[in-house]
Amino acid sequence: MESLRGKLLIAGPGLWDPRFRRTVVLIGQHDEQDGAVGVILNRALELSVEEAIPDLSQVVPPGEPIFEGGPVQPQAAIIVADFDDPAQVDVLAFDSVGFVPPEIDPQTAVVRRARVFAGYAGWGPGQLEAELVEDGSWLIEPALADDVFCHDPERLWEQVVARKGSDFALLRSMPEDPSLN
Repeated sequence: MESLRGKLLIAGPGLWDPRFRRTVVLIGQHDEQDGAVGVILNRALELSVEEAIPDLSQVVPPGEPIFEGGPVQPQAAIIVADFDDPAQVDVLAFDSVGFVPPEIDPQTAVVRRARVFAGYAGWGPGQLEAELVEDGSWLIEPALADDVFCHDPERLWEQVVARKGSDFALLRSMPEDPSLN
């Protein structure tokens, strides 16, 4: 399978796992040997970065929430940034957007904008590929910088599904819990 680095995984209608229901995941790394790693983009927490990790408050705008990046290592801070110089980045997802490596001080890195995530989403070798062949689990869409740094993360899933075209209009309008319909 071709690498999904720089792509979005969009939770499809067959994905009922509450950890990923209606999520949009940016894949930062994906290969056959190590599997895949990414962060959930659309789950803002009620804590601001200043409250949760004061040392990183200078990296993001005042009041910026920390985001739930995924169920793996939720105590770890993961920073995704839009870099002025993408050569600084070990894990470049796409264009100038990548993951801040641990050896770089995020406060001294020259970034246009950044977002802080608590934890990440991870799949072992072959695991994501198996989920992709499950009917309706994940949809794939190229990532845009505005997806990563969107101003309305609660609506990101709907917006990205809308880019898939009219064939996905019903999915986009489906309530989160169809049994309530």
